[in-house]
Amino acid sequence: MTTPDKLIPQALTVSRQSDREERQTALRQIYAQVLERQPYAYERKILAKDEDDFLKNKIGVKRFLRNLGHSEVYLETFYYKSSNSKFIELCFKHFMGRAPKDIAEMREYCDILMRCGVKDLITAMLDSDEYQHHFGCFTVPHAWTETLYPSPKTFWETEVLLHELHGRRGWVLPTMIWHDLHLDCDGGHCAVPIVSNATSLPNTAVTIGALRQVLSTISQPDIEEFAQALSPSEREKLRAMLMQPVR
Repeated sequence: MTTPDKLIPQALTVSRQSDREERQTALRQIYAQVLERQPYAYERKILAKDEDDFLKNKIGVKRFLRNLGHSEVYLETFYYKSSNSKFIELCFKHFMGRAPKDIAEMREYCDILMRCGVKDLITAMLDSDEYQHHFGCFTVPHAWTETLYPSPKTFWETEVLLHELHGRRGWVLPTMIWHDLHLDCDGGHCAVPIVSNATSLPNTAVTIGALRQVLSTISQPDIEEFAQALSPSEREKLRAMLMQPVR
């Protein structure tokens, strides 16, 4: 799918020849991209050494990003309050400039997270061929500058993800899952679609089948977190949908 020109941001590259003012501008853009805001005063104390090294040209963009992603500032803001799948989606947003392509890619990085830990997950993204292709060592990550997305679905999910405030649709379900399940998750509370009978919703069988397939890809702890995010009535709707036969 081709991206409209207005969606392609201006790339910001910092080389060894960049002066302090250019690096300060890059620093603000890094924080806007990765933290989705500028750091609070107490957080700047935690990040002070890395900031100083970056502004003095001792480390580059990629090294600073790695240190920021490994820091308690980033982990406190995103990792500790999120499910594994939601956190992985946020890492894609912050470091790759897009949403995950599909469940297979989500599983690949979930495996890294579960086996090696959160810091290795972020390092794997920054060391990936795709990251190197788009950003190299000196460009601040941003939304894709390529003209094509893998699919309309990836384009739509990336657009939603890049333009929402973190936490707006909760901390449990990544965009691809609530999209596939036809859930309305605005405000952090997911509403299960009402399915009364096959005549009121012709695609009922497809919806229920997709629901079961997607739920099968979510880990048990994440499913439990998802269930807790639903109201009692929404949990009952979900239970009723899952009990319906798929013809």
